[in-house]
This record gives sequence, structure tokens and C-alpha cells, in this order.
Amino acid sequence: MTRTFRLYTLFFGLILGISSCKTYYIPVDSFKQQFAALDTSKLKEVTTLGPVGDKVKYMTYPIDYIKCVGKDGKPFDLKNGPSIEIRFTDNRNKRTIFYFDRIRVSDSTVTGGLSRFIGSLAKTIPLNTIKKIEVQDGHKNYRYVD
Repeated sequence: MTRTFRLYTLFFGLILGISSCKTYYIPVDSFKQQFAALDTSKLKEVTTLGPVGDKVKYMTYPIDYIKCVGKDGKPFDLKNGPSIEIRFTDNRNKRTIFYFDRIRVSDSTVTGGLSRFIGSLAKTIPLNTIKKIEVQDGHKNYRYVD
């Protein structure tokens, strides 16, 4: 393989990777409304299969589609799944990234796991400090089974 061919292959792979992770936005008020109606007593159990064949069971909100908007401002329903990531940006421009199906929302906070591998790594952020919410399918190799 020539060096030029390898560079073109790398460039094409990077472009494909960047373009395949489309980012959507959830207005903060919409996020609060979507979760206000959800009750933690009605969580459902799911099992995910990870990239190395590991199966993990956990409880999640029964959300099939996430109501969000595209960069153009048009509404979009993003299919929920174990590879959906949600990014919260606070008033100090600090980002916190969770897996969407692992978050818990209360009247005043959002709590989520920071890692699928280390389940005890969690963080809680106040809802009133969030200025931007982004969601995207990270295309990680996780899927629901059973």
C-alpha cells in the first residue's frame, strides 16, 4: 500500500465518521416537559449486549423516541437505543456526557452514569444550570437484546 492510498483511506474514514454522527438538540424546556410525565416507578428492564459480548441488565425510562430538533430547527424523533448519547452544557460551558438510557431526571437534577464499563461512575447536575442539550447516536456497538 502506498502512503498516499493510506492517507486517502484515513481521510475518507474520518469524514465518514464525522458525518455519520448527526447531532440534534433538545430545548431545555422541552426536555423538562418530556421527563415531567415520566415516573421512576414505571421504569422498564432492558438488557444490552456490549461490544465484547457482555450482557448488562438495568432499568430505564420507557421512551421509544426522543423529541428533538435538527440544526435547521425542524422537529425530529430520534429512535432511542443504548448508543444514544446526551450532552449537557452548563452556564460555565462545561459539558457532561451520559448515555441517554442511563439518566434519571428529578424536579431539579439530572443524574447519569459516566461509563458503561464502570457502573458506579455517576454524576448529578442541577437542571437550572443547563443551557444546551445535544443528543446523537454515537454508533457504539451496544444493542438491546431479549
